[in-house]
Amino acid sequence: MSGPTTWRLPETARGWVTDGGLETDLIFHRGLDLPDFASFPLMDDPVGLGVLDDYYRGYAEVAAREGTGLLLETPTWRANADWGARLGYGADALHRVNRDAVTHLRGLADEVPDGVEQVLVVGVVGPRGDGYLAGDLDAERYADYHRPQVAAFAEAGADLATAYTLTTVAEAVGVVRAGQAVGIPVAVSYTVETDGRLPDGTPLGDAIEQLDAATDGGAAHVLVNCAHPDHVSPGLSTAAPWTERIAGIEVNSSRLTHAELDEAEELDEGDLPDLTRRTRELAESLPSVRIVGGCCGTDVRHIAAFWDGWSPVVARGH
Repeated sequence: MSGPTTWRLPETARGWVTDGGLETDLIFHRGLDLPDFASFPLMDDPVGLGVLDDYYRGYAEVAAREGTGLLLETPTWRANADWGARLGYGADALHRVNRDAVTHLRGLADEVPDGVEQVLVVGVVGPRGDGYLAGDLDAERYADYHRPQVAAFAEAGADLATAYTLTTVAEAVGVVRAGQAVGIPVAVSYTVETDGRLPDGTPLGDAIEQLDAATDGGAAHVLVNCAHPDHVSPGLSTAAPWTERIAGIEVNSSRLTHAELDEAEELDEGDLPDLTRRTRELAESLPSVRIVGGCCGTDVRHIAAFWDGWSPVVARGH
């Protein structure tokens, strides 16, 4: 295993736009059927691939309009062994689709409108289990499990891998170690419950500090995703040094709990003006946030509203 990564998110004048809730947008707004909430099979469907391209181009337009950087993130949150097997994808097929996702987004990156400061292609990793339930505590088992996916991203030339909606420190450590083993930087995004703690009860600050201690600071940066700003705030101590590790937030539109979202049959798109205000306040309260995007229930309208004439970097004066 190699040592800690020295990769850090490049500086841009206004920060980084990323996308919204891919799967909820595809299901509720675009009428697609996504078994097991998996969007990666669309890579093998010409019609589905066209829908994905349209989705990503909307965020490129936001980044161009606001003069920001753009993170193009692969639709591979479910493209790991356990979920892939449920959908008929074995190891070779998963390797191919993870590589293809990076290659395809690299092509889209070459077509972004003028005004986008910089583009990074990000390979997206999802949790081994359910995104809302805490998993086991064996970091090395997680490293072995996630290594094939991050290796595919590395082979395809992704700039970065980001593991989203993680519920335990152990899985976060495992993904970072997998990235270290194959030579690709890995960022970690935790999800939190309404009290600002991880689903297993770990305070967010402890989860960040434990991750850094176990990987010698190996994570490229940390994000928080799949939670309303009101759910993230209780877990923060803005004067604590660990807040400097949080480079991004990707918020839910809804104040519903994860359990309630699991049962919801209609999409809660939230109160957009209120969500915009609270998302901006949260981003401005954290010293290092440069990435702002969305998660469940959000789409390009939300991201455009968050960024309309605003930047977390500019708002903080750095």
